Amino acid sequence: MEGCTLEAGPDSFLSIKPAALELIRDLGLADQVIGSNDHLRVTFVRKHGRLVPLPDGLMMMVPTKILPLLGTRLVGFGTKMRMGLELLRAPKPKAADESVAEFIEEHYGREAVDYLAEPLLSGIYGGNPSELSVRSVLPRFVELANQYGSLTRGVLAERAKAARAHSKQPPAPLFRTLWGGLGQMVDAVTAAIGGTVEVRQARAEAVERTGAGFRIRLAGDWLEADKLVMACEAYSAAALLAGVDGRISQLLAAVPYSSSITVAVGFDARDFARLPIGFGFLVPRKERRWMAACTWVGTKFSYRVPPDKVVARCFLGGGPDAGGLRESDEAVQTAVTEELREIAGVTAPVRFCRIARWPRSMAQYTVGHSGRQREIEARLAAVGGLHLAGNAYQGIGIPDCIRLGRAAAEKILAG
Repeated sequence: MEGCTLEAGPDSFLSIKPAALELIRDLGLADQVIGSNDHLRVTFVRKHGRLVPLPDGLMMMVPTKILPLLGTRLVGFGTKMRMGLELLRAPKPKAADESVAEFIEEHYGREAVDYLAEPLLSGIYGGNPSELSVRSVLPRFVELANQYGSLTRGVLAERAKAARAHSKQPPAPLFRTLWGGLGQMVDAVTAAIGGTVEVRQARAEAVERTGAGFRIRLAGDWLEADKLVMACEAYSAAALLAGVDGRISQLLAAVPYSSSITVAVGFDARDFARLPIGFGFLVPRKERRWMAACTWVGTKFSYRVPPDKVVARCFLGGGPDAGGLRESDEAVQTAVTEELREIAGVTAPVRFCRIARWPRSMAQYTVGHSGRQREIEARLAAVGGLHLAGNAYQGIGIPDCIRLGRAAAEKILAG
């Protein structure tokens, strides 16, 4: 749009998870990969009506540097003291799952939940840390807490190990994406399977077991298959599998989802007295009306926005209706531009606006999710030939979905 690359869905993937980059290389798109401009990476959090930068050295919500923590206005003196004393914490392993909020509050206090954990996780899950499972959402943090007691001490130890292992390699950018947008990857996969796979564009209406495997009703016709992969939302899979395995259907139906809206708002750069700095900002639930996060696209990634434009990519989410899922485009645009003016001081007239709605699209790993996942896997093994893939199981991001899709394919080939 006017020289700008606009993502309707996710705009990037985490470099630390290899599956996406591996697929991109397999597709011959390695020369199209670009990384985030981490030298410009500053993220702000709204607190009491002001934008406060996240302190340097923060790994998610875990502080790893003393001086930036002491100087930040994002948390008060009591929270800073608690974060410092957390270094002395002894291991206290727990057998039962708990919420992210309970876990972080026990280590760093309630303010760290409200102004660090909640806004950071809202941009990933669009969920509530009081409901999200720490074992499923932050499993590595649970392992570090069990081993070291102190999360901060554990993260510092892991960082030291990584530095020794990759001492001669430049650090990878935090995020990666494709030059022309992540739709390039989808188009390349489609082209790669052309001529070898028959694609049926039809809604699945029912799934039944047969002596040889399964059959799926598509627009009134039946398709026979010896193996079946359900790569849709868990609630859609639940409805289709009710007659195949009632318990699997119940477990899948129990996975809650949140909705989201992405709003790309374009401006002329000449209408800004001062161009935005940093990657963007987060709005904690305590201070949120509609907008949960905003990214300045041209700062985060090169080549996405020409020099004469500014694009704000705004994220609305955090509940079943995303705070405006049923509102008109005009109402959403008005609300977003008003909040951009109030939060970031953007008074420039809007040049263009593109809105993408994603109802019930972001799976929520609520407390007990890992136990539900274990039971699902046991039931799948008993059924035989049935596989699940998607963001409802063992990771919500692009690399996780690719990894689970590849795992399903490998099981079928092996079996």
